[in-house]
Amino acid sequence: MARLLLAVYAVLTAYATLYPMEGWRDAGIPAFAYLSAPWPRYVTSFDVAVNVLGYVPFGFLAVAAMHPRLRGVPAFAAATAAAFALSLCLEALQSYLPARIASNLDVLCNLAGAALGAALALRFVPRLLVEGPVGHLRRRMFLPGTAADVGLVLIGLWLLTQLNPGMLLFGAGDLRDYLDVSQARGQQPRFFILIEALVGAANLTAVGLLSAALSSTQAGVRARLVALVVVALAVKTAAFAIVMRAENVFAWLTPGAQIGLAAGLALALAAVALPRVAQFAIAAMLIMAATVLVNLAPPNPYLTASLKVWQQGHFLNFNGLTRLVSALWPFAALGYLTYLGARRPLSP
Repeated sequence: MARLLLAVYAVLTAYATLYPMEGWRDAGIPAFAYLSAPWPRYVTSFDVAVNVLGYVPFGFLAVAAMHPRLRGVPAFAAATAAAFALSLCLEALQSYLPARIASNLDVLCNLAGAALGAALALRFVPRLLVEGPVGHLRRRMFLPGTAADVGLVLIGLWLLTQLNPGMLLFGAGDLRDYLDVSQARGQQPRFFILIEALVGAANLTAVGLLSAALSSTQAGVRARLVALVVVALAVKTAAFAIVMRAENVFAWLTPGAQIGLAAGLALALAAVALPRVAQFAIAAMLIMAATVLVNLAPPNPYLTASLKVWQQGHFLNFNGLTRLVSALWPFAALGYLTYLGARRPLSP
């Protein structure tokens, strides 16, 4: 699990660092010239905090991925060295992007964040994640093996997609921005409500079935499903809290979202009792249907004007990251479900 998470986090870090990855050009200076450049003239506390905090999970996961083969000071050194190498290379690549500025301060902040994460991992990984309560819950609630770990990582990425406030509730798979396809226009509000309700219900049911299929026992599976939905809604609310006024943090709870949430939760709670093979098949069909509907949906009439700040300024990179994960998630989930359907059935 830790190795999977580390690989995924490294890819996401690279994408966020290089976003929007447009206009590649050679400025005629060495890629690593930024290392000897003067200290950046303008430094904000926000940029420093983001660069430090962004690498804390990398350092933590790097130590966890090496456990128990490498522990203590060697694990700390290897984790910080890996983070340092990654940061050096990504900052060097930024030298070829006109929208990005390579900075030696960013590398130092990244290294500090990775060191902090690695130090935390040395203390908490053995006690909390391996022999501790987190590892115990993983082994008790979910099926063993790498295949189940991949499914749990996919569920985690689904939660990440909820951080994009511009997406429909539980929506994913919108490819129109990447394929330069115009969005639907001139639809009645009730058409948008219907689309949002269907998308929310279908994806919620699909993720609920995936979670249930990965469970080692039916005991408590419905409680875990409800807890997963609560976490997803909390993440969605947090995303709105970042970019909107306090009184609008529940702006995501549109009429269509309310219908989709209620219908999806009811369907998911009933469908978790189905055989595991049926859960895989139904989840795949629902994800395909929801992806089609997302690409037919008109712009969200409730949020278009309110979320301009999310697409600009400090949130630009994170907006691009969550959009990419959201666009690719259904296809990764379909590939995973297809793989599970073609192999020997999972069993406790």
